[in-house]
Amino acid sequence: MAVTHSTTDNDYLLPCGRGLEQVWDSLDDSEADAHESSCPHCAAARESLLTLRNATRELVDEPDPPPPDLFGRIMSAVRADVRRGRTLTLDTPHPGAIQVSEQAIAVVLRFAADTVDGVRARGCRVHSSEPGDDGELVIAVEMSIAVRHDVPDIDDVVTLVRERVRAAASARVGVRLGTLDLVVADLYEEQR
Repeated sequence: MAVTHSTTDNDYLLPCGRGLEQVWDSLDDSEADAHESSCPHCAAARESLLTLRNATRELVDEPDPPPPDLFGRIMSAVRADVRRGRTLTLDTPHPGAIQVSEQAIAVVLRFAADTVDGVRARGCRVHSSEPGDDGELVIAVEMSIAVRHDVPDIDDVVTLVRERVRAAASARVGVRLGTLDLVVADLYEEQR
């Protein structure tokens, strides 16, 4: 008398046509049936399932305490997701558009400010965006910087920061900088 096994809709079928659930159900049988003992697909699946079951048992039998920094890592991930902020839709030269977070745009603009000698960007926030008359996205940004104490003319440095941030917004991000509220928040001394 032949025994037939039915497969469920959720069962993964091996290349030989046998369901993975069927192989799983027979793991504890002392002897495999004629098909499983000669089929390379069933043999490989059986070996993988046994390895998985043994590894799972080890994890259950010998639970390790969570790593000491697990809570901190989880909270860092949560904070990073929250800081990502809103996303802006940017057109691309190809069909379609992309979503870019305000945080990513702020990072690019801070980097542009950092390229000015004697300047360190402290903070940057994109606080509004709207489509311009030409369809290009226009953003408003608040940025704070620190300037090295021996910079001869802060006005020249601030002007250069504005130029670099405006150029980065256009060339690197693909948006137009509408307003840039720039604050010199600190002076710093270079460590020697």
